[in-house]
Amino acid sequence: MQATARAKNLGMSARKMRLVIDQIRGRDVNEAYAILQFSKKKAARSIGKVLRSAVANAVYRADEGGETLDVDELYVREAYVDEGRTLRRWRARAYGRATPRLKRSSHVTVVVDTRD
Repeated sequence: MQATARAKNLGMSARKMRLVIDQIRGRDVNEAYAILQFSKKKAARSIGKVLRSAVANAVYRADEGGETLDVDELYVREAYVDEGRTLRRWRARAYGRATPRLKRSSHVTVVVDTRD
C-alpha cells in the first residue's frame, strides 16, 4: 500500500532539509521516527510531521480498500526536498547601502510503501 504526503512552503532552505531527509530514505518507518526524534536539526520536526501524515494516509487508503495494514511493515520508499519560493528582502548596511536577504523555503515529499 503506497501513500504520499507533501508539505509545501516550509520556512527553511532545501539544503538544510536535505541533510535530514537523506538519513531516513529507505528505512523502516519506526526506525525513521527514532532518527527524527533524536536529531538536533530543526528540520527533523517538520519532516516528522510529513512522515506521520504519509503513514496516516496509508492506513486510510488501506481501510478504504478493505485491507488490513500493519504499520510496522511500512518503509520510506521515496523522500525528497524541492526548493520552494524565495522571498527577497533587503538589509541596511554601512554607508547607506543595502544587501539582499534571501528567505528560502522548501517543499517536502515523503512516500511510504509496504515491503514485498
